[in-house]
Amino acid sequence: MGVLMSKKQQVEKVQKCSVVVSAFREGLKNQPSTTQAQNGAENAGDEAPEQPDPEESGRKEEEGKPGPSSAQPASAPPREENKANQEAWGRLRDGKGVEPEELKKAHQLTPPAFVRPKRQPNDDQPVQIELGQREQPVNDEMCEVCEVWTADDLFPCRTCTRVFHDGCLREIGYLRADALQEMRETAHTTTGWSCYYCDNVNLLLTEEEMYSLMETFKQCKIIPESCLVSDELLQYRHFVSKQLFEKDLTDEQEEEVLAQFAALDPEKKGQIEWSDFLYHESLSVLQKFRTENSLVRLLTAKERDRARAVFQSLDQDKDGIITGGESRRAQASWFHKISKESQSCNVSISHVGPISESSPASSSSDRSRDRAMEKHDNRPVTWDAFLRESAIYILAARPNSASMHIRLPL
Repeated sequence: MGVLMSKKQQVEKVQKCSVVVSAFREGLKNQPSTTQAQNGAENAGDEAPEQPDPEESGRKEEEGKPGPSSAQPASAPPREENKANQEAWGRLRDGKGVEPEELKKAHQLTPPAFVRPKRQPNDDQPVQIELGQREQPVNDEMCEVCEVWTADDLFPCRTCTRVFHDGCLREIGYLRADALQEMRETAHTTTGWSCYYCDNVNLLLTEEEMYSLMETFKQCKIIPESCLVSDELLQYRHFVSKQLFEKDLTDEQEEEVLAQFAALDPEKKGQIEWSDFLYHESLSVLQKFRTENSLVRLLTAKERDRARAVFQSLDQDKDGIITGGESRRAQASWFHKISKESQSCNVSISHVGPISESSPASSSSDRSRDRAMEKHDNRPVTWDAFLRESAIYILAARPNSASMHIRLPL
């Protein structure tokens, strides 16, 4: 199947042609001096064709070497390119953002630029989202990385409308071989797959929130990109409790920390991955410092549509109200990691239930506690209240990891 060239690629091609023409014009300006040097070398060769004078040969070699004027244009482009790369990475480091095409690397796709969001004045104001009107967003037509359309070879994100080529994701280095295989198997199923924008919930934090979180990591001597064992997580939690509340964790709180550790370690390796720890802490920051209305504004159209389907499946009498226990069941359902063979849990009420028995965050005490709370929590919950209360759990379900990055409240 043919590949269509995007408008962006056409503009880049025209820009490259302009650069070549400019370089050619600059070369014409230096042509007289180069021609004279060549004529001088030919005259010197005619005077002594058989036994050249050593001094004359030395002069010819010096004339043959490129002088400063001719060497400068050849070395200028790499220096300018390196300078541009340094400036671009500097803007990226400072959070100002940079477009990937500004980083010109030969034979390699450049990774995307992540720009942290900024809080808006109306973030905490209520947002009106209709229950009966589904949004049904349409996926993009062209790959997010290369902006080329190739029909069935594109893999959609379950959270946003972006689509990707598996080859492009491999080239920018954001997915390993096993993650690529998982994407190929799940992206076109009801389970779905989250792209690198949506999978990393840490990107939801503002620069100020991220700076505060990193300062806490430094004070606790948390090393980025390293795994954590249970003792390190307990030590970190004790430090945060002293900083925020000026007191140590209680025995019950320590048990909750260990339960969270188990939820972040689904394979029972005795340690949690850095990404899972970072996602958990990022969600904790959002839960502590953002209002429910601001969290609702972070939801995508696809997430809002799935929330509608869950609420409508629980609202059996179609009066727009469910119970608090039903709302809790729906919140727990977001953490149910669906197997590749199973169907989506977002349509039928039979699939909306408590955390599965095999879930790492599930225990007999947790399950009995959940059932008791569902049974006795009969408070009425409207669609707006359900969406506000569930927003943090919907965001926590974005990562592809099997870990449970936030636990339901006790």
